[in-house]
Amino acid sequence: MWELSVSVDSKNLDVAKYIYQHLKNQTAEFGCVVTCYEQFEKIFVLIACPKTEQARVSVLIERCLIKVICSFYKEKFLDENLQLPVHENMSLTAFKKALMSFDKETDFYIISKNLSLDKNLYLDSFYDFKLKTLRDKWGELITLANENSDYLISNDAFFDLLKFLIDNLEIGQDEISVFEDENGYSIKAPNEFEEFECEKLSKEALISSIIDICPKRINLFCKSDDVAAGFLSKLFDERVNVYYNKNLEKIENFSVLK
Repeated sequence: MWELSVSVDSKNLDVAKYIYQHLKNQTAEFGCVVTCYEQFEKIFVLIACPKTEQARVSVLIERCLIKVICSFYKEKFLDENLQLPVHENMSLTAFKKALMSFDKETDFYIISKNLSLDKNLYLDSFYDFKLKTLRDKWGELITLANENSDYLISNDAFFDLLKFLIDNLEIGQDEISVFEDENGYSIKAPNEFEEFECEKLSKEALISSIIDICPKRINLFCKSDDVAAGFLSKLFDERVNVYYNKNLEKIENFSVLK
């Protein structure tokens, strides 16, 4: 058997839970055993698999850990260092998500180059001591935003920067459709209309998810007065097609946020 232990500080319970649940689901077909326990103010996730499956399982573990660092750790880094003028919550959510997604290919490369799946991996220590280059890269973009915070008080200037970040994200999917009902929003891919069930999302969660997916085309079925539709139309421009009440009657000249 090949074995690996990944540990984080107990205060990072959300990180440990994500790693445990993700790897348990992703590696089951390869005969892996994934367990989790807490000891000495640390949470340990233990992974064991047959030697014959080590290569494939290692790839899944690496992808999982890279995603954790580029989401949980980067979000914390942004929260601690980003100082922006007050804007409404939807815009701030979008800006923060765009910063998290910006140039993530380079982030992935830096992490992968430094990551070694030895017998024991202390993820917090790996982040603190091996990924200074990554934090410096994040810091440069945050410093640029902070130094221009007075300029970004203007809604137009803020949105121009947000659109620049969005326009420079890598396309993640060709097409998605978004449906609104009384319970919120759901996102579906074209080949998943019948069987795919998605949790209902708030406006802020919808914006964040779409930026994360960064599709080439967005079909949005909603109420004619929907605020999120206007925001997305302004943010993604011609990539968004808005429809009324799940009909195929396109809304012409849909008003966007000023």
